[in-house]
Amino acid sequence: MAYRDNIDRLARRITDRIPVKFKKLKEDDPEYKCLSEILNDEQCNLCLFFEVRKPMSFEEILKRTGWEEERVERVLKEVCDIGMIEYNWENEDHHKQYVMPQFVPGSAEFMVMNNDLVKEHPVVTDFFEQMTRLPLEKVTPMVPPGGAGIGMHVIPVEKSIEANQEAVSVEKISHWLNKYDKYALSPCSCRRQQRVRGEGTGDIEADVCIAVGDMADYVVETNKGGHYCTYEDVIETLERCERKGYVHQITNIDGEDKIFAICNCAAGVCNALRTSQLFNTPNMSASAYRAHVDVSKCVACGKCVEVCPVGAAKLGQKLCTKKGPIEYPQVELPDMIKWGPDHWNPDFRDTAKVNCHETGTAPCKTACPAHLPVQGYIKMASVGRYMDALKLIKDFNPFPAVCGSICNRRCEQECTRGLLDAPLAIDEIKKFIAERELNEEERYIPLCENEEGGFYPHKMAIIGAGPAGMSAAYYLRIKGYPVTVFEKEEKPGGMLRYGIPSFRLEKDVIDAEIEVLKAMGIEFRCGVEIGKDITIDGLREEGYEAIYLAIGAQGGKKLNISGMNEEYVMTGVDFLREVNKEESKDMLSGHVVVIGGGNVAMDVARSALRSGAVSVDLFCLESEKDMPASPDEVEEAIHEGITMHCGWGPQEIKDHTITLKKCISLRDETGAFNPSYDETQIDSYPCDYVLLSVGQDIIPVEGLDINTNPNGTIQADAITLQTSVEDIFTGGDVYTGPRFAIDAIAQGKEAAESMHRYVHKGHSLTLGRDLHQFTQLDKDDILITLDFDHSKRQIPGTKQGLATETFKDLRSTFTPEQVQTEAKRCLGCGTSVVDPNKCIGCGLCTTKCEFDAIKLTRDIPEGSNMVRSEDKLKVILPYAAKRQIKILRNKKK
Repeated sequence: MAYRDNIDRLARRITDRIPVKFKKLKEDDPEYKCLSEILNDEQCNLCLFFEVRKPMSFEEILKRTGWEEERVERVLKEVCDIGMIEYNWENEDHHKQYVMPQFVPGSAEFMVMNNDLVKEHPVVTDFFEQMTRLPLEKVTPMVPPGGAGIGMHVIPVEKSIEANQEAVSVEKISHWLNKYDKYALSPCSCRRQQRVRGEGTGDIEADVCIAVGDMADYVVETNKGGHYCTYEDVIETLERCERKGYVHQITNIDGEDKIFAICNCAAGVCNALRTSQLFNTPNMSASAYRAHVDVSKCVACGKCVEVCPVGAAKLGQKLCTKKGPIEYPQVELPDMIKWGPDHWNPDFRDTAKVNCHETGTAPCKTACPAHLPVQGYIKMASVGRYMDALKLIKDFNPFPAVCGSICNRRCEQECTRGLLDAPLAIDEIKKFIAERELNEEERYIPLCENEEGGFYPHKMAIIGAGPAGMSAAYYLRIKGYPVTVFEKEEKPGGMLRYGIPSFRLEKDVIDAEIEVLKAMGIEFRCGVEIGKDITIDGLREEGYEAIYLAIGAQGGKKLNISGMNEEYVMTGVDFLREVNKEESKDMLSGHVVVIGGGNVAMDVARSALRSGAVSVDLFCLESEKDMPASPDEVEEAIHEGITMHCGWGPQEIKDHTITLKKCISLRDETGAFNPSYDETQIDSYPCDYVLLSVGQDIIPVEGLDINTNPNGTIQADAITLQTSVEDIFTGGDVYTGPRFAIDAIAQGKEAAESMHRYVHKGHSLTLGRDLHQFTQLDKDDILITLDFDHSKRQIPGTKQGLATETFKDLRSTFTPEQVQTEAKRCLGCGTSVVDPNKCIGCGLCTTKCEFDAIKLTRDIPEGSNMVRSEDKLKVILPYAAKRQIKILRNKKK
């Protein structure tokens, strides 16, 4: 195709790229490439009658062109629909006038707002991305605070500056909303751009951009997907976007008297936020404010870290090291040094999601697989804010009452307080808080909504109603999805219900937390086995777009010895399933032998006592100190009368007698599990029943062709949990092998994020993703100098009754007084840290903090300056000159 000189002239007239503005464009230059594809000669020639940002009336256009009126009307409509020309009524006579805007903010994004144009010409999305990046590569270090009329400008969440006496009107969203009387909502062009380019980060192109004044008419009337809305609709949208963690920004090219839009921007996709983060020059978009943490109030819950769009907030520690307080690094700014690509951050979408400083933070949050905000809910509980504490917990774990009964307490194992006397009784405090789940009037039902306050049409299928499956269902529903959970048993709960005896986890606790999921709108279909009652293909035919396979490890392993087929030999998993269904006191009789040394083996042995056994002997390969079961489980089993035989492995079972041999080593010289025995040390025991608790197997879904490991677990990506079948994700025991409920819960949450991204095509499963990577502070290098509370660890009471005669849980929870006492023992070793050089003053962190520990202060008043685009050089050049002088002085030093 012949080179088009008219396109070249038009593109160079509009572009801000100085290097190409005064020489002929190449065909692969983005300006020429885009405009030559979307504009015909007639449309281009009409645009050439315009100067950038200089309005003309229809009559003026008619006069300039010399065209017939009908032709001008037709072509004007075409270029307005495309986005090359906009219109308004901003003049004394209030007549319609037409303007050719700059590319950004302006025609490049107007093009992307036209979904029909994007479908026909995807090149416009690349053009938008390039026009928000290329012109700024050399300019951004020279931009003074406030942006100098270059594009968009962060405006703080208004409630974060309401009490600030220094705040000025242009810093408040209400000022701009009250200035106009027309509003329209339209889809976000940045989100659309990234989705079409395959770089979406899970933030959907919903109607979250707010056009004000005449721009509202423009986006409604010119195929930009806009629709008029009320003031109340705008406020509801702003509040919802704050909940979702989107940054408010206003246009900043028209001076202090005018904006044309308020955007709700997603980090990782927003071009305006990206320019400052990519080039590490926050002056481009930052507000006048910076966030500061009151360390005395901060409890390191991490909510500010999660919501910070630029990675300015990270978790650190309050405790001093042996060398003194930690000095946290701050990113370099271009104020006094030469700035170029070596100072840019091309990986900003991922580095913004770094949760923690390298020196570490509170061990309790780090050690928990779901990274619960332990300090946060303990602080709330200490002042009686029990419902707030429950809400905070359920942001991270939808089953706190369940976990309060059965968690293996990794948080407590790493608790810094353990260096002084005994770890904090974290799980007991959580259990007390979670008791609210048992009371229907006090349950916390989370808000479920997508970006527009409704629900997506994409149906999600969860296979398996265990902790992994129900966790995925919970977080998908919160995101706004219709979710159905398929469970082959009669009731949901999975191994929580059928694998854990009631004396450890009461069934009403499980039921109460499942009722919350039902109240959220999650559908359960029980008695339905995938592969038999319905197939995976059948689910797809029903319209399910993503599937989470969380079927657990429900088969019990057997040993390769004789006697395995005897009718009095069964796996512990099968035994527990029957016990949990019936809870019969005469299921067994006589002498029972249990093989295994883990927590499940303890559950089996203790259940056997309650099911009619006269005596229970437990044999395991490990020594007493190496048993995998938690110490408190072993202690309770011994207290109930179970006899432990450590260091023995079964040889054969015959005629109601089990023969065992002495285990002398568990592993070979390579470290692999490979027990060896002293064949001369043999012992035999009579047994009416043998219950094998030596591991669990995966029972595969019939007809499902999916990649698995040699042990039967399903292969999946470690981050996304996507399997070899594109629309199937997995997690829990079927992926990891048998672990704990909290591990499955954490994976369910991650799978929900992946499934959300998967069903919205064009979204990366990994880009800009929070990997929840935390580092534990160095407990060998801290000084506990604060005046800590010297109370002893509180011990919960027990209910009346003989343990071996009931399946009920006889453990009590703390009293409120014990909660207060125990909470005071917390050393509060973690805190949030904000880098003021990275902070853009959006105020989102303040909306998430429940402790008034983080606030905005007006540190850089000039950051609220709003400059007309035409005047930007008047501001940039003096600032650039002063900066250059600083660079030269700094170089001499």
